[in-house]
Amino acid sequence: MHLPVAVATMGLGLAAPRRARQSSRARILSAAQGLFATRGIRAVGVDELIARSGVAKSTFYRQFRSKDKLVLACLEAWGRARAGMVRTARDSHGSGREALLGIFDDLDGLILRGDPPGPLERVILEMGAEHPLSRAAAEQLDPTLAHLEEIAAEAGVDDPASVARTLQTLICGSFVAAA
Repeated sequence: MHLPVAVATMGLGLAAPRRARQSSRARILSAAQGLFATRGIRAVGVDELIARSGVAKSTFYRQFRSKDKLVLACLEAWGRARAGMVRTARDSHGSGREALLGIFDDLDGLILRGDPPGPLERVILEMGAEHPLSRAAAEQLDPTLAHLEEIAAEAGVDDPASVARTLQTLICGSFVAAA
């Protein structure tokens, strides 16, 4: 008797296919982040997201009740990546002035590799400043701004908040220019 491969390999410790190992939520997020980052929010439909992630429509809507909920999850991930970039620069370059300069060295490396940490600015530009998703994208920039202000204070600048806003503007502009 010949059993189907899936039944025959159950319980034998054989590796599952790569796609099966990654959760459906992670596959949807990964597909969405790539598509949204390269083509924008409006240009990507739910059917394409479902096809790219390899999940059923019911699975998509069980994980994310709407496309906007999926966009919010992407924004949060991109915000964590952006704040992580600043934390990494701070950890690897020390504090104060060295960390401020290191952020831009690291940023340059990310952009040259084509791997910027999240296209938050693209969402804001595409959706318009008053759109709820744009406001959510802007909120994701707040932790990065707070980290920049802490580093600027460590560097001993006179007005850390102003310097942090200027640096945030430079970072955002770098991502827009890279796009």
